[in-house]
Amino acid sequence: MGPGGFYRPSYKNGAKMSLWMMSLGKNWDPTTRSYGPTRPIDGARAPAIPEAFKMIAQTANSTASGFPQINPDICIVNYYTNSGKLGLHQDKDESESSLTKGLPFISISIGDTAEFMFGDTRDKDQATKINLESGDVLILGGESRLLFHGVSHVKTNTAPSWLKEETGIRPGRINLTFRQY
Repeated sequence: MGPGGFYRPSYKNGAKMSLWMMSLGKNWDPTTRSYGPTRPIDGARAPAIPEAFKMIAQTANSTASGFPQINPDICIVNYYTNSGKLGLHQDKDESESSLTKGLPFISISIGDTAEFMFGDTRDKDQATKINLESGDVLILGGESRLLFHGVSHVKTNTAPSWLKEETGIRPGRINLTFRQY
């Protein structure tokens, strides 16, 4: 994968997250909940976001009504194995200006289906749950920007067969989340 590639991040308490992550554009540090040019774990610089990826995110953003446009300068790429998950959390580490404006984040799912949950609190029992399949795009912005959200589990062997055949994608799910700092 090279410098800046996937690694398994830790929380402040040292516990490992149940996913693999890499950042494009700017690195996100889960222990400080901040963005910077390099990763504290290994000093790697964040690779640039490919222009084709930016165009996909911006096209999705412009297709959705009611959300302000963003120029993504951050893309968090999470890889969930079949046992991967991510607890309910808010994406609120971007700039005060970005959050105040309700600039959306754009999430693109690739691979196996994930049960995605969201709600007004961190209570997973009260969260709404939906399936996000390969190719689905989810946009949270405006009033929905600070909803708690997460992945309860990955549904194994649900990736489209053509995707597996044409790309050799590993079992699991890749999620690309685009933001503007």
